[in-house]
Amino acid sequence: MRVFITGASGHIGSALVPELRAAGHAVVGLARSDASADALRDVGAEVRRGTLDDLDVLREAAAEADGVIHLAYVHDAPAHVDPAAIDLRAINAIGDALAGSGKPFVGTSGTLVLPPGRVGTEQDAPDPAGPAAHRVPAEEAAVALARRGVRSSIVRLAPTVHSSLDRRGFIPTLIDIARRTGVSAHPGEGANRWPAVHTLDAVRLYRLALETASAGSRWHGAADEGVAFRDIAETIGRHLGLPVVDIPPEQVREHFGWLSFAVSADNPASGSLTRRLLGWRPEHPDLLADLDEGHYFTP
Repeated sequence: MRVFITGASGHIGSALVPELRAAGHAVVGLARSDASADALRDVGAEVRRGTLDDLDVLREAAAEADGVIHLAYVHDAPAHVDPAAIDLRAINAIGDALAGSGKPFVGTSGTLVLPPGRVGTEQDAPDPAGPAAHRVPAEEAAVALARRGVRSSIVRLAPTVHSSLDRRGFIPTLIDIARRTGVSAHPGEGANRWPAVHTLDAVRLYRLALETASAGSRWHGAADEGVAFRDIAETIGRHLGLPVVDIPPEQVREHFGWLSFAVSADNPASGSLTRRLLGWRPEHPDLLADLDEGHYFTP
């Protein structure tokens, strides 16, 4: 299969390209910079230059492919730009190119779209009032492509996709905040839960979804169902030699900054249907074990 990937040189994409090639697929990656293009060539991928705003490029690359995996998201957008709107336009452009083809499209969402406070499942609809409400329209648009003759599916990733490849995610951000403030903190008692998944287990899930997912399906990249935030903070504090403290609700935004929307979320998520129906078997260390390997705390 010839697979077009957006975000192919990023955290997950850089591991997904070798996973797909090892399974016999050819990969074409979208690259917005020379550095990204070089990184893709280094792992044996073809390069298509462009950004998520280049809708004609997305349509052409999708039309030429046998399947598409959409990973890219504009995390570094300036304040006047809406990255969720960019994401939605990109999905619709790719969908236009794939309509009626029966080809697979795998989009990306997050478990933070789930209703909070209980274990979410793959069958749960996203919560339009939740902490990740901005991602809901794109998830719904991707799933709706099934009605246009696309074998579309969504992978909802846990807030923490962790490994030595993770340099800009939530865990590195928490570590940076702890170093800057001199404490490793959790909101209140820290009983709220985050699911988690190792990068290499996540990329295996994307491959399985590409190859076998049914149209209109949603899957959970959640190997850990729910790790108490307090346990994450204590592990970070132990490795950094910092005290672990609780932050009252009114101070969470001041302490955690932009990450405050997720820090207080109680977001346990089950991946049981994903395991059973796709045959997904996470094999790599869980979040706390991965933190204890120490790579997050070395330069």
